[in-house]
Amino acid sequence: MSKPASRPVTVPWGKESIVVSDFPRVLPDASDVDDRNKLVRAGAAHPLTGLTEDAWHAVARAGTVPSLITQQLRLPQQDGSSLLLEEHVDGATLRSVHARVWLSELFPGIQPRTSQEQLDVDDPKVIGEAEGEKPLALLRYRYRDRQHLFDHVRQTLCATLYRNSYAESILARRVTRALIVHPVVFEFEDGEESVTALVARDGITRLASAWKVLAGHGTTPDDVAKIAAGALLTPREQSPNEPRKPFTQRLALGREQYRSQLHAEFSDAVAAAGAAGEVPDRTVRIAQTYVVPAHIAVGIEAHELSTLRISDVFDDALRSILASVHVEFKPWDESAQNVEVATRALKLVVQTRAAEWGMEKLLQGVHALATGRLAETAVPDVFNDTRIPGTPLWRAVYLVYALTRPPLHDELKARAKDIKNDRRMSTKGYAGLLGPIIDLAWRSQKGSALAQARNAWANGGVLCTDVLTKEWDPVPTDDFTGLVEPALKGDTNARCTLAVAGGIALIADKLLTRNVGSAVSPTRQAGKVPFRADVSVVIGGLAKEGNAHGLWLLAHAAQRFRALTMPGNTSARPRLGQAGSSPPYEHVAIDLSAADRVARDGSAERALTTWDVVYASDENRAEDQIRKALRLYAPATGSGTQPAGTQGTPGAGGTSVVSPGQSSSRGQGAQPVAPTLRIEDVRRELAKLLEEAKESLTVLDTLGQGRTYPPLLGAAEEWTELRETAIEIFKFIDDHGPSQADADSDGEEEEEVPAESEPDEEAPAAE
Repeated sequence: MSKPASRPVTVPWGKESIVVSDFPRVLPDASDVDDRNKLVRAGAAHPLTGLTEDAWHAVARAGTVPSLITQQLRLPQQDGSSLLLEEHVDGATLRSVHARVWLSELFPGIQPRTSQEQLDVDDPKVIGEAEGEKPLALLRYRYRDRQHLFDHVRQTLCATLYRNSYAESILARRVTRALIVHPVVFEFEDGEESVTALVARDGITRLASAWKVLAGHGTTPDDVAKIAAGALLTPREQSPNEPRKPFTQRLALGREQYRSQLHAEFSDAVAAAGAAGEVPDRTVRIAQTYVVPAHIAVGIEAHELSTLRISDVFDDALRSILASVHVEFKPWDESAQNVEVATRALKLVVQTRAAEWGMEKLLQGVHALATGRLAETAVPDVFNDTRIPGTPLWRAVYLVYALTRPPLHDELKARAKDIKNDRRMSTKGYAGLLGPIIDLAWRSQKGSALAQARNAWANGGVLCTDVLTKEWDPVPTDDFTGLVEPALKGDTNARCTLAVAGGIALIADKLLTRNVGSAVSPTRQAGKVPFRADVSVVIGGLAKEGNAHGLWLLAHAAQRFRALTMPGNTSARPRLGQAGSSPPYEHVAIDLSAADRVARDGSAERALTTWDVVYASDENRAEDQIRKALRLYAPATGSGTQPAGTQGTPGAGGTSVVSPGQSSSRGQGAQPVAPTLRIEDVRRELAKLLEEAKESLTVLDTLGQGRTYPPLLGAAEEWTELRETAIEIFKFIDDHGPSQADADSDGEEEEEVPAESEPDEEAPAAE
């Protein structure tokens, strides 16, 4: 029977009109029970598949035409060839069937893009399955209870839509590229009955976007997620005298009932419109999202040389396939890539080498800390030392320590290179992998500095030469300033502990970002530096033997660090909402002549700037660069005079060169013309309205502490409107600003330029 003819239709989508190129006026009917049972029997009898009977029933329920899947399950020929799709990865061969499946049968799997963030709902525990020595093509997702499952499904869809949406494309053309799908057993720690269903592992954005299309343009991501989670997890009610069905079946019947309602709504609308009449846009949206294409994993074969546990072969093979798409061809963002590569590499090392090294328990604990399965309070247990404070910063210190010790460091780099298909991995590349693992405990709370912090890790992070090459052990303490004296006396353990802890604090709080060229200045200014150097070089200089200024700076930075908020001196620009109020904490400049080594201007502590940090890392070099820069002024002034405010340099006592924001009075020009009274009134009204807007943003900022979604300024459409309005306001104000010399700049968006850096042991040879 040929497909019914269709013709393009135009439907509204917000302010736009979308042309739907192929609108079918007939939806597929529910599948036949006999066809589903035949598929289950064929799958169980196939020698190249590996699923439980419940998993086969989940596959059969999902397919719109089970008989087409059954045809793909015909027994293989004598030469071993079959109709199953095969993908070969390191250590395994994955086998799948291609099918069209009901949208309402697919659950969202764990989403790497959102899992690397700190969200309200934890990911479930993932457990592989095997029968004897044969791996199975399914996983177990272990949740605390059913509410945890519901919340996780809702959060995954909601957070995915906030990051990206293909709704317009799907409305116009439907989902055209197959999702990668496999069966999962949802089990619950509270003893509730388990559920078997299909989850999407690749194509979660397409899955969420399809639900967005079905829900309509005006719905928020949270509304869409609630609709989808309700459709997926609402069981059909049973009459009191009906035999009790398993929970999996009741949920499946609930989803079937949901589809039948959509089918009836669609059919009634098409019938009312007639053969060629216009239908409501809701009807078109149902048609475009009712079914989606999928590759359903049904079998996995471990190769003889595979070193993984049998139960982990399927999960690793699937992650390898996903990485080949999202790391090499169509990337996730860099932090999601790094989390995926680093945690997968660490898991491989734990399973293949930990027992050989006699470190199985320790490395399993390190893996659990790195992935967030263990909280920072578990650090003393993992490293078997009750002296270790169970804080986020000490979690970070011990993870850096563990992941940079031989032989784990070398093995991890080798595994990561294999996963990324890279020939070399420099120290900067390895540090970049560690960044999103280290910041797990404060991602949400320090979200405003996250991008700059990860730039700093990609620029070497805290992996200076001494941290990587010296034999050292962290020194647990509640007072980092107590480590300075032993460090100055030659204690490498204390010195490297300060380098890692203080360096992490400076990076997380945006006081070290990356090697930026145009931010060089001979004067002390926030957001500027006296010379260019990689982040790892700066931290190595601060922790250099005998550098009292640098070691005290690291100690105070580590001691003052707070994981739940940002400091007041995080950048050149004041933090929103802090005008006229005390900041939660501040990093401080150093004065070695003071009893507590804290520099002060009068009675107030002097706030630390990036300029101070870089200066303290190599004072001799900084002084030399300042002298060279000042000599450039001689031709312009006709003498060797220094620019205003540059007399004096910060020596060991931390004397200020020039306060941030202070500038020369030269070149100010004539006074501006006095405005008319009307302009004055309107300007004051504008200032009042902007202050009210700032107060609203402050409230939003407070409400958003500890959350990565929903975005504080709404979904894409809302954010776009706000942004356009804000840009118009900013442009007008900027265009009408008074002339001024050298406005302050963070320099964070400037192009990175070459500077002094540490040699990488695997850097390519010069051509």
